[in-house]
Amino acid sequence: MAFPPLDRIVLTILLAGCLFVAGRAWLRDHPQYDPWTPLTLDAAPGWATERKLAALRGDRAQCRAFLQRSGIEALALAPTGEGACRRDDRKALAAPAHLDVALRPTGAQATCSIDAGLAWWLRQGVQPAAQEIFGQAVVRIEHLGTANCRRIGGGDEGNWSEHARGNAIDISAFVLADGQRVTVLRDWKASGASGEEAAAFLHMVRDSACTSFSTVLSPDYNAAHADHLHLDQARRTGGWSACR
Repeated sequence: MAFPPLDRIVLTILLAGCLFVAGRAWLRDHPQYDPWTPLTLDAAPGWATERKLAALRGDRAQCRAFLQRSGIEALALAPTGEGACRRDDRKALAAPAHLDVALRPTGAQATCSIDAGLAWWLRQGVQPAAQEIFGQAVVRIEHLGTANCRRIGGGDEGNWSEHARGNAIDISAFVLADGQRVTVLRDWKASGASGEEAAAFLHMVRDSACTSFSTVLSPDYNAAHADHLHLDQARRTGGWSACR
């Protein structure tokens, strides 16, 4: 039975409306796929997650709102520094403690988006990997620093490092609940039963960090990163990221 032209138009509009309503209902039940639903730390990962995390890098208000929704301290500290090393987005890193992970040395400060990235990485990447590989949680993370007024490579020329603005953190080791210490320097290419487990864990947390951070550099990148994972939230034209 053929419908008159006007009936076909009305039917098309009704079908489109039904699909729209059904689609919105599905997204409401699956917020990890809804680009308009604000990100929460407990949300399941979805195709929209990486885009939402990336948005926090360029919007301090959104970043603080994410931390507040997650129960993480979002209080900003006063700006400090000058020129290329001006740190106008600065806070005490609070995500690790909120997730029952000690960060050592204590007192680390970085940008809001570093704290947000750590929160997502610990919840969705580090702890699941630790449970899968070792059957226990990570209780401490050791780092080599966040803020350092220097250029990439430490020379007198070239681009400024994200460390100059406190927009990076270098992770050197993970300590498990039973006291086992997994270090990037020793265990990245470790062999043997226990060594292979440690190496697998480090590669898993490196890979998962690529969702939470704009730049992830590991020992696979170059010798300068042989003892740590460099994580930063650089903002780049086109939004591209680096994971090596």
